[in-house]
Amino acid sequence: MSFQDFLGRTQTREDRLDPRLIEGLAATLDRPPPGGDVPPLWHWMLFQDWRRPSGVGPDGHPRRGGFLPPVHELPRRMWAGGRLDFHENALRADDRVTRLSTIAAISEKSGGSGRLVFVTMRHEITGPRGPVLTEEHDIVYRGTEGAAVRPAEAAPEFAADTRLDLTPDALLLFRYSALTGNGHRIHYDMPYVTGEEGYPGLIVHGPLQATLMAQTILDAAPGRRLTRFAFRGKRPCFAGNALSVLARIEGDTAQAETRDHGGATCMQAEAVLA
Repeated sequence: MSFQDFLGRTQTREDRLDPRLIEGLAATLDRPPPGGDVPPLWHWMLFQDWRRPSGVGPDGHPRRGGFLPPVHELPRRMWAGGRLDFHENALRADDRVTRLSTIAAISEKSGGSGRLVFVTMRHEITGPRGPVLTEEHDIVYRGTEGAAVRPAEAAPEFAADTRLDLTPDALLLFRYSALTGNGHRIHYDMPYVTGEEGYPGLIVHGPLQATLMAQTILDAAPGRRLTRFAFRGKRPCFAGNALSVLARIEGDTAQAETRDHGGATCMQAEAVLA
């Protein structure tokens, strides 16, 4: 079966936003629990995919196959970025939520690390008050050839309206992995991430960085909400090093970045505000 045969496949799942998840993520992010609407990107705690040990691959993800195309020949799998459009109906504790997922695009490219396969998933999430958000989620598969981390490029000046400084540690990564049901071993298994994948340390989740960027944007624009948020990874960010989250508001738009202890840009985001 060709990868293209998977285009257009759909899957529907249902879940409930347990208040304990909300309390857990608020504590993990060192924020007070939200009293009403759940902040943007916290929906990534929903629709977790837990498998028996026999259904888990060597990287900690579910074994290849099933709904997604089985890209068996490219063992490395990462979340490359995404785009989200938010409706006015935010999520709240105890909401019953439905997600319709569609495989929207599959493409192959060649880069510095060899052959790459990109899969874009489209998710439409609906709650009891109506549509909540539409999301496009980019997954990249790559081989083991090439350097795991390329040399950092000099980042231009970023005039931030606000910033968040933190040092992600193994505890933060473990708690975020647990809250989102993310078994990827690059976030908690030091022998695996250094010995098998060739990175110098535990990798800070892309979705965690995106959540911190969205939070920092809203901290710089009190009383406003996100209507669109797009983010993309530039280079890995490693636990144990200082991380800065920078945000700038420009009218109805915003820019954000995460930068590591050396000043290199790890992730970038653009947002539209209402």
